[in-house]
This record gives sequence, structure tokens and C-alpha cells, in this order.
Amino acid sequence: MSADYLVIVESPAKAKTIEKYLGKKYKVKASMGHVRDLPKSQIGVDVDNDFQPKYITIRGKGPVIKDLKTAAKKAKKVYLAADPDREGEAIAWHLANSLDLDASSDCRVVFNEITKDAIKESFKKPRSINMDLVNAQQARRILDRLVGYKISPILWKKVKKGLSAGRVQSVAVKLIIDRENEINRFVPEEYWKITGTFALNGETFQAQFYERNGKKIQLKSETDVKEIFQQLKGDVFTVENVVKKERKRQPSPPFITSSLQQEAARKLNFRARKTMMIAQQLYEGIDLGKEGTIGLITYMRTDSVRVSDVAKREATEYIEQEFGKQFVSDRERKAKKGDNVQDAHEAIRPTSVFRTPNSVKQYLSRDQFRLYKLIWERFVASQMAPAIMDTMTVDLENNSIIFRANGSKIKFSGFMKLYVEGSDDVDEKDNGFLPDLKQSDEVKQLEMKPTQHFTQPPPRYTEARLVKTLEELGIGRPSTYAPTLDTIQRRGYVTLDQKRFVPTELGRIVIELISEFFPEIIDVEFTAKMETDLDQIEEGKENWIKILDNFYSGFKKNLEKAEIEMEKVEIEDEYAGEDCEKCGHPMVIKMGRFGKFMACSNFPECRNTKPIVKEIGVTCPKCQKGEVVERKSKNKRLFYGCNRYPECDFVSWDKPVSRSCPKCGEMLVEKKLKKGVQIQCSQCDYKEKL
Repeated sequence: MSADYLVIVESPAKAKTIEKYLGKKYKVKASMGHVRDLPKSQIGVDVDNDFQPKYITIRGKGPVIKDLKTAAKKAKKVYLAADPDREGEAIAWHLANSLDLDASSDCRVVFNEITKDAIKESFKKPRSINMDLVNAQQARRILDRLVGYKISPILWKKVKKGLSAGRVQSVAVKLIIDRENEINRFVPEEYWKITGTFALNGETFQAQFYERNGKKIQLKSETDVKEIFQQLKGDVFTVENVVKKERKRQPSPPFITSSLQQEAARKLNFRARKTMMIAQQLYEGIDLGKEGTIGLITYMRTDSVRVSDVAKREATEYIEQEFGKQFVSDRERKAKKGDNVQDAHEAIRPTSVFRTPNSVKQYLSRDQFRLYKLIWERFVASQMAPAIMDTMTVDLENNSIIFRANGSKIKFSGFMKLYVEGSDDVDEKDNGFLPDLKQSDEVKQLEMKPTQHFTQPPPRYTEARLVKTLEELGIGRPSTYAPTLDTIQRRGYVTLDQKRFVPTELGRIVIELISEFFPEIIDVEFTAKMETDLDQIEEGKENWIKILDNFYSGFKKNLEKAEIEMEKVEIEDEYAGEDCEKCGHPMVIKMGRFGKFMACSNFPECRNTKPIVKEIGVTCPKCQKGEVVERKSKNKRLFYGCNRYPECDFVSWDKPVSRSCPKCGEMLVEKKLKKGVQIQCSQCDYKEKL
């Protein structure tokens, strides 16, 4: 018996979860993402005819569409239930066109979470496809296609094949280059600190030099420090001023896409792409045994911190039960809506706070559990009472020299009992709580320690910092950050060094050329305004063809100029320091899809290539002939193997050590632990202290 209704979603996992909730009358099938797109072999946009796109069926999607058409003909009604954003709306529109459905009929259903109540409620209120959302997505796709397919061929001709240019990726690379230039220009400045250790009634505390003769001064040299020491008289300081305050610390709002990526990088060491992949799994549904398959979090592509009243009430109930009434927030937090916030749906939160991380841990992989725990704790904490801190600031005086001590302690933990947001910055900590000091008290100086410091350059961008900066500048949207960071690395424009972005010579050349001939592409304000224009299209306030026309009129002139005036750039190969074993010519370092490799400089006559390997100074423990070298798996995970492979198949995930186990004579390895590196035997229980 065929089903009465057909529901089409993007993924099989989502289809499986939803079908369980809808019952026997509904058949849920997956389109496996987009079914139509612009062709890869050509630009696919008629710039002379109102930028009309030429959509084609994506290669390999023919059988999918055929299957969906067959199912659609048998069904009384077809519902399109792609994700609740621009991309999802466009997928629904393309499906409607491919299946000959009426886009103006009530065929579209949207939901922010994949739970039984949310799904059933959404099917009570189907709507037509929102063409404003579709046009906003079309405009972005066409805009990116114009930039990519018009600039890239010029870069291929003038620099090298395989290069690409994109709106968001070019701005991201420019930010990384600007930061590197800032670091290179930075001149360190010397400064000094004086830390005093003091005692009152047996209790010790520390204070920093703060003021001299009523003026705050910077200690720029050792001479300045000596002058302070010369002015001090004896080892007794008088408490000149005591300020006690009570300070409230408010919890962070629940996650949006960018803040989730940042916090997962800080606390879980996840790359942005990994965070979004795991979040997608949690959203689409996890099999919870007897409870069945359930979506654990709400939709993970959002820039709004809004939370539904139902979720707030549930969180309040949980907090009161688990922590007590005093931990429940006593005020209504109104979500602040920024200028570039679409506010299409809620913040990222658990679909039920009563589904605690520990209660579902057995059904989740390690990474799924860690990310779910992070999302769950952040949301629950956001609905908790603020923490209350008792703070104390004390000024100590000796012959017009002032030392200042700051102390604080938690009076009421509030949300901090559950969760505290991470930070990219290292803050100077205070001294904990100070003794009960009062004005005119005398304290004894036990030690006075001067330390020399130098100002530091701004840090290179980590993935978290770059996402935060792009978001603050209004560049891109939640769904664009992870693929953008992935693209700029695959193209060889930047590399990661100790998890921080460093621009390559190729990246600098490409951005320099784009800056000269297409300045608007890497202009932050222009790119941010384009995002605002896309939002205006989504809200029905702007015409998408007009927006594209305004952009293309100036862009076309720049293209014509670049074709004529851009000079060819020769990128010299970097020599690898060894000769080709096949023809004797020098080997050079090349950049490929998976990073750097060695190739013969006599190409194309000689096509010899080999990976770049790093020896670790250890003889292969298996064959005793080769050297152990660092290698990378297909998933870019570091491992160690013999350089005589395939003659010798020795491999190890742990780094071998150049000595044998004193207990059994087998190989010793370095085992990475949270607190450092442990040297231990690969076979027996021998371990050395950290």
C-alpha cells in the first residue's frame, strides 16, 4: 500500500527521524542535498538577460529525481521539508521545479527542531515557497559565480592554474595577510613590573606598583625601577584606601553558529568544519534505544540568540529541580538583535534540557557527546542567575609610592556552577581574596620583585578568532565560515602553524593582484554591505536583479582592465635540497591538493614526485635499516612509518623514542596526555615519569 503523502528532506538521517513521527500515511525520502545547480563547465549566468541562471541537474542526481517523481505521482500531496534557511528554501524551490510542483501551493513545511511535537505542528501550517528567500540565495550564488568564474580564469593565465577568487574567502585571506604584516612591523617596547609580597597578621598577599607622587607612570626601564626602590622608605606600607564592591557577572547567551564554532575550538579543539558536521548529526537525529531516533539540538545555522518560551519554561523547571530556586534567573533577558541578524529561528539549544548529556552518553560517539554537552551546558547556564562576586581594591602607600592589590571571591556561583565561557585572551588574574584590610592598617613588605617584560605583537588568527572577526565585520553568514576556512587552506593561500593561520607567498600574490584590479572584492565595507543587500532581498525590500546589476556594472570594467593590464607573475619554485634519483635534476617543492610535495624540476620530461618526509632521528625498530619518518593519513592524522615502505611496513600512531625499553627491550614511544608527554613501552607496562 502506497503512502498518501510524500515528504522530501535533504538527508537520509533526517528522513529516518521524521518518518517515525509522521506515521504510516507519510513516506519520507531524501534528495541528498541540491538536485539542480549552475553548471561547472561554464559560468551558467546570462549577464545580458537580467542575470538569468542556467540550472542543470547535478551529475548523479538523475536517478534520485526519477525516484522522487515516481513517488510524487503516487502521492496525494508532496511536502518539501528542507532546512529552515535560504539554502533550504532554494532546495525546496529546485525540487518543485524538477518535480513539476506548484511552488505557490502550500507545499513547504519548516521546523527548527526534529522532535515529535515540532514536526507535527509544522505539518499543521504548511506554506508556499518563499520566493524572497529563494531570490536571496540565488543572488548570493550568482554573485559568487560571477566573482569566481570571471576572476579565476585571469588568475590562471597570469599566475598559475587551479587558483580561485571568492568574495568571503578573499576578505579572509586579506585579514590574515594584514595581521601578518602588522606582526612583522611590530617593534617590541620594554616595560617593567614590580610585584610586592606583603603580610598582615600572618596572611600574605601580593600587590603591583601602581602610582608615584600622585601620578600613574609606566616603568620603561631598569632605571625607572631603581628610582622607585630609592624612594621607598623601610618595609612598612600603610593601607591608604579600601574599596569593596559587589559585582554581578551575567551568563553568556546560548550559542549561535559563530559562537559555537569559536567555543568548540577553544574547549574541544574542534575545527569549524568538524563542529558543523557533528552538530548536523545531533540536529538530524540520534538513535536513543527505546526512545527511538530523536534530534537532540535545534537547527545549527542561526545568527539569533532568541529562545522560545517553551524552552525557557523547561529550563527554569530543570534549574529549580537540580540547583534550587535561587539559581533561576529572576529577569527576562531580551535577545539583542544586531544589524545583520536574520533572526529566522532560535539559538542553538537542546530540544529538551531533561535529556541531559549523561543520560544520552551511551548512544553518542565521544565527539558527539562532547559537543552536545557544550551546547546543553551553555543553554542551561544562559537561563541561570548571574554570579555575584565580592571584589576588593586596596592601595598601599610608602613615601608617596602606591602599590595596588585587587582581590575577588565568588559570593554566589549562579550560572558559574555549571558553565563559564572560554576566552582567546590571557587575562591577568587577581590575587584571589585579600585579608580583611582596613584603612590605616600597616602591612609589612616581605619581598619586592621587579620583572622585565616586552610588549607583544597581535596574535595570528586561529580559526576561532577569524570566525569572530568575520562575524563582527558582517562578512559572510553562519553557513559560510567553515567552507571558507577550508577553501583558503586547500587553495594554498594560507597554512596552519600551531593552529594559527600564516599566509603563503601564493596567497600574498593573489590578494595583491585582486587589491589592484578588484579593490571592492576585498573591501570589508563593500562586502558587508553586500550581505546587507542580500538580507534586504530576503525581506522583500530589494530586487535581486537590481542588486546584481549595480555590482556588475563596475565589476565588468575592472575585468576588462585586468585582462589588458595585469602582468604575468612568475612564482619561483623552492628547491628541496636534493636531486631527482631518476634523472639527476634538482627536486623542487610544489603545492598540491593535500599540501606540499617534491617534484622534479625537469617536468614534463621527468614526472618523478615524492612526499616531503621529516626524519625524527630514530632507526626503524622493525627492519633496523630504514629511518622512522613523519607521515600523514588520508584524514591528515600524523603517524610514523619506515622510509623504506613498502619494503618495510612499520607504522605507529605514537612517536617512537631512540632507545629501547629497559624492562623488555621493545620500542619506547611518546604518549600524549592532557598534562604532557608520557614515555612508555609499546608492549609492556613500563612507564617513565612525566
